[in-house]
Amino acid sequence: MYILWFKALHIFFMLAWMAGIFYLPRLFVYHAEATSQEVKDQFKVMERRLWFFVTPFALLTLAFGVALIVSYGSTWFKMSGWLHIKFMLLLALYGYHFYLFKLVKQFSRDENRHSAKFYRIINEAPVLLILAIVCLAVVKPL
Repeated sequence: MYILWFKALHIFFMLAWMAGIFYLPRLFVYHAEATSQEVKDQFKVMERRLWFFVTPFALLTLAFGVALIVSYGSTWFKMSGWLHIKFMLLLALYGYHFYLFKLVKQFSRDENRHSAKFYRIINEAPVLLILAIVCLAVVKPL
């Protein structure tokens, strides 16, 4: 029964994390378009708070994912080829998460180097990763 709780919490924290991952680059779009320093300063606060709000969700997603793996056991882990591919995609997603932090820091120092169009593109970037991760977890093709 505890495996189902681990799975439910893993999914919940993943959803909360993804909400932030999708919204933060949208804030970057608006920040890059802002002309008033007062508005830019408000975006700095929002971006920093959002990143620090969703980062624990990223960590809890990882923790409950590891708890699931431990619960299922090492034999299951070795036999689950889909999970190994999922890990590679997750590394990219966590890399993206911390890249967003780098951008938060650049904005906080008023050192934005990108256009609003760039942020629109990176706002959509994780969608395919998340689709692949979900399909691997549900379908388990390998």
